[in-house]
Amino acid sequence: MNDESSTSAHIRVRNLTMKYGDKLIQQDLNFDINHNDIFIIMGGSGCGKSTLLKHMIGLYQPAEGQIFVNDSSLWDETEATRQKMMRQFGVTYQAGAMISSLTLSENVGMPLELYTKLQPKEIIELARLKLSMVGLAGFENYYPSEISGGMLKRAALARAIALDPKILFFDEPSAGLDPVSARLLDDLILELRDSMKATIVIVTHELASIFSIGNNSVFLDPETKTMLTTGNPNTLLTDCHLPKVQQFLRRGEVANVL
Repeated sequence: MNDESSTSAHIRVRNLTMKYGDKLIQQDLNFDINHNDIFIIMGGSGCGKSTLLKHMIGLYQPAEGQIFVNDSSLWDETEATRQKMMRQFGVTYQAGAMISSLTLSENVGMPLELYTKLQPKEIIELARLKLSMVGLAGFENYYPSEISGGMLKRAALARAIALDPKILFFDEPSAGLDPVSARLLDDLILELRDSMKATIVIVTHELASIFSIGNNSVFLDPETKTMLTTGNPNTLLTDCHLPKVQQFLRRGEVANVL
């Protein structure tokens, strides 16, 4: 446990510095993610968005600072306790990371086989349920190569929710999708947040997603290598007068004028 008083925040990032060797990525990051937030990590190319996500899910250790999950410091715990904390996380990556030689049901069932004592029949039934939750009922025996890009994203999401995680992390979930498929995926993320009572953390540069589903955010700057602001993206659009933030959030207006 940390020495600060307990808060309602699900995740707290304090004085976080990220480095690759001697190369500084970001420093002095401080922000809170509340329970049931859809929290957006945003900023220009090369600012360290995906690197921040990897620190938050326990893949990379901070150079300095701490990441608290429910007031427990992710990196001050024992390895066994940290692994237990990380099993509360569900993660989807840009490419989906599905195993091509396994069916969708087998892919979704992998976490259940690894981390539970469920019988094979129970795993099959749960995998079927998770696939139905993301709109893929009837596709259990399909292979990743046999479905569309949008369906592949949904299958990866079904695997991410296999263990009923308390926190879901997405790295560019809409990458490569057409606008209609991207909107459907956003709607699904909202549905899962509400039905699972989960906290959602999303790395994205897609304005449509940022404004339609995000209710909290952090903005990372690749030049100063620190955060410029945090808050509801829609509020930042109207109330934050930092030029870099406005330029990023108003890209769509520029495109419409051109």
